[in-house]
Amino acid sequence: MPATRTTSPVLERAHLVWDLFIIALVIVNLSLLLFDSLFLLPPLNAAFEAVAPGLHGAYEQNIHANFLSIDLAFVSIFLLDVLLGWAVAIAERHYHRWFFYPFVHWYDVLGCIPLGGFRLLRILRVISLLHRLQRMGLIDVRRWYLYGVAAKYVDILMEELTDRIAIRMLDNVQQELRSGDGLSSSVVERVVEPRKQALIREVSQRLEAMAGDAYTNNRDDTLRYVRGLVSRTLAESPELKRLSRLPLGSQLTRGLEGSISDLACHLIDEALAGLKSAEFSSLVEHLAESGFDAWLRTDPKTEQITEQVLVDMLELLKEQIAVKRWQQHYE
Repeated sequence: MPATRTTSPVLERAHLVWDLFIIALVIVNLSLLLFDSLFLLPPLNAAFEAVAPGLHGAYEQNIHANFLSIDLAFVSIFLLDVLLGWAVAIAERHYHRWFFYPFVHWYDVLGCIPLGGFRLLRILRVISLLHRLQRMGLIDVRRWYLYGVAAKYVDILMEELTDRIAIRMLDNVQQELRSGDGLSSSVVERVVEPRKQALIREVSQRLEAMAGDAYTNNRDDTLRYVRGLVSRTLAESPELKRLSRLPLGSQLTRGLEGSISDLACHLIDEALAGLKSAEFSSLVEHLAESGFDAWLRTDPKTEQITEQVLVDMLELLKEQIAVKRWQQHYE
């Protein structure tokens, strides 16, 4: 994609002045369209004539009678704006291809058509220009009162729509669960079973890693606990108590306690070092596979209980979604 040329400050100011001029022109044009539409309503026309007969006559003769010509004058300026914007976009390489501009700014192009429905698209030109001014940092529409009001009701509308859609989707899921079509069996057969071996390997690897990491991080505390446990157990042994009363019995008791403690710690080290062996990995995989098969085996009664739990969970979720957050916020 070609690099976009940097716009000079002079051209940027010229763009800004032209954009403000177009905004003012669109506002005047839309106001004129609205007023002329109201002028066509007999009750409002009669009221206008009764309040200001001179102004009514001047408007009817000079503006309403030549409304199409006046609108075409606006359209000619809007069309000039489209052509200038297209030329600037080509010169500054705003888009990947030169013909992208009318597709990106379709509302400007269609707004130039002097027909009732297309004229309303001219308001989108104001919105796009305001967005450009907002991006340039010249205005901050988020501080405007009208923006706050519009944002408030847009948020309310979006929350109501999304809540209704979410509740409808959850209703459909509950109906599928209540229909008794064996959703659990389908999940097991189509989702779990094809990935059974991969899941078993994942579970066994996690168990091995968890056991190994737990011992590595807590080895000193574990061995200290084992030594204390051996010491308390031997201290409570009647045979060792009698042995300690013999000559040199206390030395024998301490030596025996140290030997048993070292043996126990060595056994734990060897056992946990064996977690990384192929034999232990095979054992863990067999245990995981047995547990996995037991978990997959279901009967109609347990399947109904599982489905009812899912239905109740979805019902609680629907109750949470139905809470009107916007109402709580504004209260």
